[in-house]
Amino acid sequence: MGRARKHIKPKTFVETILLIKKAGLKNAKIQTSDAEELEKIDSINERIEKILGVYKHYQNKPGQMLYFIMYDIENDKVRQQIAKYLIKKGCIRVQKSIFIAESDRKKYDELNQTLKEVQAMYDNNDSIFFVPISVDELRAMKIIGRNVDFSMVINPPNTLFF
Repeated sequence: MGRARKHIKPKTFVETILLIKKAGLKNAKIQTSDAEELEKIDSINERIEKILGVYKHYQNKPGQMLYFIMYDIENDKVRQQIAKYLIKKGCIRVQKSIFIAESDRKKYDELNQTLKEVQAMYDNNDSIFFVPISVDELRAMKIIGRNVDFSMVINPPNTLFF
C-alpha cells in the first residue's frame, strides 16, 4: 500500500500574483515560449469571426452585458498572467491588450474586483479599463488599418431577386 496522496488546492489568480510579487516582480523573467504563445493573436479575420459570434449569439437578457477590457500594464509577467486569466474566464482577445466579454453582472464585478486587487498589490503606473457597450455600439464599430469592411460583415446589404 502506498501513501495517501495529498490533494493540492489550485491557487487562485490573486494567490498566483502574490507569489510572483513575493519572488520579485521587477526582476521576474518569463519563459520565452510562454511569452511568445501569449503574444500570438488570431488573424484579423478570426478575431472578427469571434466578435461576430458574440454579436450573433448575444441575447439581451436582464443582467447580461457586453464589455471591453483594455489594459496598459508595464510588467511583462503581470500582463501575461492577466491575459491568461481573462482567456480562462471566457473573454475573447481582440488585440494584444483588448478583450471583449459577454457575461452577467456578477462575473463582470468579479473580474473587476480581481483585477483591482492585482493592481493594488504592487507599485505601478498601470491602467485597466472596463467599458460596457451595447449591441448598437458594437454594430457601429469600425476597424481601421486592415482591408476589412466590418460594416459589410455585420450589416450585409440586402439583395432583391426578381
